[in-house]
Amino acid sequence: MRRAVTVLAVLALSLALAGCDVAARREMAAESQAAQAGPPPPATVAASCQVKGHPPKIGLIPINLQALFFNQINTGAQRVAQLAGAQTQIVNGSDDSTTQANAIDNLVANQYDAIIVDAVDTDGIKPAIRRAAAAGVKVVAVDATVDDPAVSTQVGVPNEAGGRQLAGELLGISGGRGEIGVVSALNSTIQLERQKGFTDEVTGHGMTIRTVVDGRNIQENAQSVAENLLTGNPDLPYAYATGEPALIGLAAAVTSQQRTKSIKVVGWDLSEQAVDGLRAGWIVGVVQQNTFQFGYDAMNAAINLACGRPVTRDIPVPIQIVTPANVAHYLYYLEK
Repeated sequence: MRRAVTVLAVLALSLALAGCDVAARREMAAESQAAQAGPPPPATVAASCQVKGHPPKIGLIPINLQALFFNQINTGAQRVAQLAGAQTQIVNGSDDSTTQANAIDNLVANQYDAIIVDAVDTDGIKPAIRRAAAAGVKVVAVDATVDDPAVSTQVGVPNEAGGRQLAGELLGISGGRGEIGVVSALNSTIQLERQKGFTDEVTGHGMTIRTVVDGRNIQENAQSVAENLLTGNPDLPYAYATGEPALIGLAAAVTSQQRTKSIKVVGWDLSEQAVDGLRAGWIVGVVQQNTFQFGYDAMNAAINLACGRPVTRDIPVPIQIVTPANVAHYLYYLEK
């Protein structure tokens, strides 16, 4: 009798494990399919034209070429340019406003018809943008909002509102109680807006910002200051990262200090590290901007402007909140 019971128990366990294995394989297959499908293609492609006898020449100046975020904007923009027959050149902004200003001046001197720029410093870039506009070169600001008449079109998301929306995710988990550490980039206008929206929302509902550290939008710096943040605050229950380098750095610090069971993290922009944290459950929410759509919309606007067609002043791109429950649907963002 005991032998029969043991056999049945082993059989039941085997069936359960087999069921788990099947479910795991199905989940992996679904994730692989989602990743391979890639981003939705551009819904529209601007008709090309001849500008002074040549196809439109469009320059792109991202903040840097390290983050997936900026590479995906470039990928989306180049996809539209290829379909439309436009010429493109990408110049690395290297996280430096002066480098970006010089790039704008060089593209103008090389007779580019339009420039797409994601500004490191939205005030510091204005003189160069005004020089471009005065030379007849159209400027499309993508991601970072540059409030200046010299900008023909703005493509992006409301960063402050996105910070508030992500704060709502954390408030739902925390119940409006607890302290938060912030890994920010104090040299980035965009990330300061995200920090403000988040901070206003969480503090308005009872939570406290314990400390803010500056990763300067550089992954290595962000990891270093995040390590210091966690070391100096061993009981910190929540943390917020304002951008991709900040979230990668924070994730590395949480993992290295074995804090995955004691802290909950929210932040901006997916990466392999963010996806790992979401799957494990200690990263509970990530704002994912539709980076490929940024590129599609910015390039379409630049081509239309270069061809003399009207373009709306503002082109909003909606954000998506990625959670442990829906992360499998967004894995194509791990691809450049």
